[in-house]
This record gives sequence, structure tokens and C-alpha cells, in this order.
Amino acid sequence: MRGRVLLLALPLVAALGACAPAASRTAAPPVQASTPVGRVSFYPAETGLTWSYLPEGEAAGGTPYTLRTLGPTVFAGQAVLATQLTGRGADQTWYRRVDAGGVRLLGFRKPGATVRLDPAWTEAPAEGAWRVGLSWAGESRVTVTSDDGQVQAQGTLRYRYDVQDRRRVNTPAGAFDVWVVTRQITDDVGGLVAGAQPQAQQLWFTPFVGDVRTPEGLLLTGRNFNAR
Repeated sequence: MRGRVLLLALPLVAALGACAPAASRTAAPPVQASTPVGRVSFYPAETGLTWSYLPEGEAAGGTPYTLRTLGPTVFAGQAVLATQLTGRGADQTWYRRVDAGGVRLLGFRKPGATVRLDPAWTEAPAEGAWRVGLSWAGESRVTVTSDDGQVQAQGTLRYRYDVQDRRRVNTPAGAFDVWVVTRQITDDVGGLVAGAQPQAQQLWFTPFVGDVRTPEGLLLTGRNFNAR
């Protein structure tokens, strides 16, 4: 029925376009979207923000990974913000709650599988909590489902974060004052998230910019917004 309605609407749209004055058709501004710099938050999550990354140590000019904020959506019955990473065959979307109290990951989706975390995985603390020596840890129940809703695996994810340093770094995207954080994660669901053995990963975070270095070793090379 919806397809029929759209087909019926097309002649009407064409007729209206034919009746419109030529000046009004040519003067219509292009459709554009932008994110005002003043709206970029401590943990940047505004719709339309994008970041580009390359593996650390790789020569410049390679095909980048692109991280973009898709905007508000619903995941596991809760209002969340979706962020998608694409490039070089990668396609993963994360679902988070982001506010002044921190960043919490409720789950993510890969091709063919959706991973739900309960309670949510705390990825970052409250805005005012950052300091060298800060640490936090927790565990989440992991449920992996296929596209048809069948449960494929269940288990536990454990994580720990330690803020080790604050220093200035130079990257292809510029110079940044970063918080240096070590993350250790492990899971018992076949390594879908981390693996049976604890993995120690380092990330660099800058307020109002985001991850300058991701836990996977991707280094920031560009973004479509300026920090405060």
C-alpha cells in the first residue's frame, strides 16, 4: 500500500513542479547539514560528527576508517546514541548512553550478530572525575543474537580502566592534550568481544575531541569539527 501511495504521489509532485515559477526552482538552496561547534559536548556525540583514522605506524595516504555519529535511536528498549565505524571491510555500530555522568555501552552490532551488555559497560567516567590514577572496573552479562533473533552465545565480559598519564601528543590531525588510559578486557563468549585471556590496550582521550588513539590502535587523522 505504501508503494502505491508513493507512485500516486509522483505525478502530483511533477505537476506542482511544472506550475512553480522558474525563479523559485532555481533559487532553492541546497540541502545541507552541519553541527555548530558550540554544541560539541565533552564526550562528542552530536549527530553528523565524523572522525577518520589510520592504524598507528602505517604510512599516510591509506584508506581510512571512518567513525560517524548516526544520532538517537532505540536499543534494547532504551534511548541511545548510535556510532558507526566503516572502512576496509569493517562495519560495526555501537549503542551508547552519553551524558555528563560518563559513557556507557549497551551493546553493538556486527554483520550477522547483535551483542547486548547488561548492565551497560562503563567506558568513561563522569566529566569531572578525570585525573591521573583514576580507575574503574566492572562486568556485564553478554548475550549474542543472530539476525533472526536466535541466541547464539551468552557469557560474561570483565573490564578495568586505569588513567595513567596526561600528556601532549602530535598526530596527523594535530597536537592534543590527551588522557592516557590502559584498558583490560576479557570475555568467555568465544572471543567475540575480547578473548579468554586479558587484553591490555591503550587509548588516548581528549575532551571535546574524542579518541585520539582508539583501543584498537587507530590514530586520528582528521575530523569534521573543531574542539572548543
